[in-house]
Amino acid sequence: MTAHVFIDRLGLPRAAPAAAAPAEPLDQGCTPGAKAGLAAGLMLALRFVQARFLSIWGLIVAVALCPAQAFADFAVYATLANFISIAALLRFEAVFFQTSDGVRLGRAVRLSIVVGTGFLGSAALLLLAAESAGWILASHAVLFLLSLAGRTVMRLVSAEATAEGDFAALGNANILQALVQPAMMLLLIWLLEPGALALVSADAIGHVVAAAYLIWRRRASLRRFVAAASWSLPELARSAGRWRLAPGLLLPSALLSFGFTVTPLLALPLLGNPLLVAHVALAMRLLDVPTQMFNAVSVPLVMSHLRHAPRAQRQMRVRLITLALLVSGCALFAGIGAMAWLADPLLDGTEWNGAGSVIALMAVFYTGIALVLPLHEMASLSRRPQSPVATNAIALVVAAALIAGIGSFSYLLLIGLCAVSLGRLLAHACFAWTRLAADEAHQPGGSLIRGG
Repeated sequence: MTAHVFIDRLGLPRAAPAAAAPAEPLDQGCTPGAKAGLAAGLMLALRFVQARFLSIWGLIVAVALCPAQAFADFAVYATLANFISIAALLRFEAVFFQTSDGVRLGRAVRLSIVVGTGFLGSAALLLLAAESAGWILASHAVLFLLSLAGRTVMRLVSAEATAEGDFAALGNANILQALVQPAMMLLLIWLLEPGALALVSADAIGHVVAAAYLIWRRRASLRRFVAAASWSLPELARSAGRWRLAPGLLLPSALLSFGFTVTPLLALPLLGNPLLVAHVALAMRLLDVPTQMFNAVSVPLVMSHLRHAPRAQRQMRVRLITLALLVSGCALFAGIGAMAWLADPLLDGTEWNGAGSVIALMAVFYTGIALVLPLHEMASLSRRPQSPVATNAIALVVAAALIAGIGSFSYLLLIGLCAVSLGRLLAHACFAWTRLAADEAHQPGGSLIRGG
């Protein structure tokens, strides 16, 4: 289950390449979301933690009812849906955090709505063509489209709510999804059969319900932004021109980062132990929960703190934050890995025998995944954001080469991916420690990418 409780706070370059007209500069003030303060951020984190604990019971029950292969199939489906949903708005929702001007926010919202509608329309046509060709069942195509639409709407409205400082809406939406999705999953397992179809259907229903709640909660603000008098084709064209660097810079960065996160799933088609494949899929599903919890707490608070920090003190504070993140993140996932390893004997005699050891190993991989996201967000304040993006690309290439070189789904492959994940983490941590704010003392313009 993917909950969109925080949105990437990456900014945009101040100008396009020399051959093109410059993109519109960003405001220099603080965003309304940043003004919400520490208490609002902590409350959002608390509600998200509550939502994760509410949802975990359904997952545990489903593990006992569904065959192991069902989780492997659902993991592939959920990964594909999440990956495609990143591109649904072409990352124009990131513009929401770059200005405190309600007029410009409305322009960005309308542009995102148009882009998202066009994207979903194109996805519907592609799914219809795939169904007509016999590549996919009609029911599966409808469920995938519903799930993609729910994720897209949640991404858009969550970004608008965060920009306006309505953290309560995000927390409530996640709690609602955490209640509805597991309940529907168990109901569908009982009505249909224990399998991937029940998991996929519950995923689609959970995202659609949460998206509907967000629309209802933010209806007053959205009504103001989408009023008939506000729409104009020339305005949409100007907005797309002003912020054309968003899909060019932010989208590749987000896709590379997500791509590395799911590298274990890229190896699923390889020959190997099918039970190990199911165990890894389950481990990824379980470890995604603490990963989201960690990021829900760290990302909003870290970014809010750094944006209010005096520029002269920023590098010092970045180092302190980096150290705190490393200590807390490593402690969290080391504890999870130790608990899973100690609990492994309790699974003897079941199809999940050995899953504890796999979870303990994958906890090392997810240590890097969880810690890189706040470090990557911090890097958005640097004048050299290309370095972290290059790190993600290199890590993904190395992981793909490792998968191709080993050629089988095995413990050796998992150990190699863990090593690459830790290396990627080390590169991001070194960048934050030594270079993130180093250029700002010598550059009057501040960071190349800045929130406004």
